[in-house]
Amino acid sequence: MTIETAATERAGAERLRAALRAGPGEQPAVGLRERKKLATRHALSVAAMRLAVERGLDNVLVEDIADAAGVSARTFNNYFSSKYEAICALSFDRSVRIATALRERPADEPLWTAITSAVMAEYGNADRALDAEWMAGIKLVIFTPVLRGEALKVQAMTQYALAEAIAIRTGADAAGSMFPRILAGSVLAAVNAALDRWINSEPPVALAPVIRRALNELADGMRRTLDVAGRSDSG
Repeated sequence: MTIETAATERAGAERLRAALRAGPGEQPAVGLRERKKLATRHALSVAAMRLAVERGLDNVLVEDIADAAGVSARTFNNYFSSKYEAICALSFDRSVRIATALRERPADEPLWTAITSAVMAEYGNADRALDAEWMAGIKLVIFTPVLRGEALKVQAMTQYALAEAIAIRTGADAAGSMFPRILAGSVLAAVNAALDRWINSEPPVALAPVIRRALNELADGMRRTLDVAGRSDSG
């Protein structure tokens, strides 16, 4: 995803910032036109990924993606600058939904419970393993060098989205506290580790349990580490 130049991604980021900063009951309404745009964008992203898995990324044209989504190539270009950006937009949009879900969790819910619930709201339905052939195709797409380069750009926006939601929830001073960025980076590292374990599993496994295990290992590992550190300092 080309965050620096893609107008649609900049608009999405601004919508995210507005949604995260809005107070209770102030979430901006999404009209029919906006919903249609989001549906078209999602259809293009899904079509891009599906065709890349089925045919191989190098064998997919923008025209193929547009046709599969039922729109014109010109419409595709209104949303994305390349097929790589279209595929990586799946991750970007997922980060928006996770951050929004975190913002909407009950105010009195413990932070880690809220984060885990927000992440699993996105991944929880992935409770069945995909067939080996499909997984092999996904792996080929994900590990394509040019796509991995685009994916790195997504990660910065993903971390920003989650960090801002954490900052709002904890009342942290965005200018002074590094904690929201640190915690967001840790959560995303756990998710990425889970995705790596999932994509390389033989035989294929369901994604949701791997995501949950990664989050649990992060929490448990930090508790043990901090507890040991605390005992050492006090001793």
